Amino acid sequence: MTFKQLKNKPIFKVLTNRYFIILSIFIVWMLFFDENSWLNHREFDKDIDKLISEKNHYKSEIYKDSLLVKKLEDKTELEKFAREKYHMKKENEEIYLIQYDTLKKD
Repeated sequence: MTFKQLKNKPIFKVLTNRYFIILSIFIVWMLFFDENSWLNHREFDKDIDKLISEKNHYKSEIYKDSLLVKKLEDKTELEKFAREKYHMKKENEEIYLIQYDTLKKD
């Protein structure tokens, strides 16, 4: 195929059009090299998704803690919590901590 034959093809005419070339360069620049490129936006979207999931996690933790605080307003529940969690005791009481070995011995 000679250059003249190639030059007469419609696809060649479109690809060599100066507006097409300028538009192609502009699109490549905006997608990859610009400060606000598509690659940067993709990373920002990932960060936003991560922050949203963290936000939901912390909201659920706040909800659990608020339920615990309401539960601990009762004096008997508060005493039970202090004994189980912090091993507190009343005077003249003895506490025995039982720990189970979770490792299996062969």
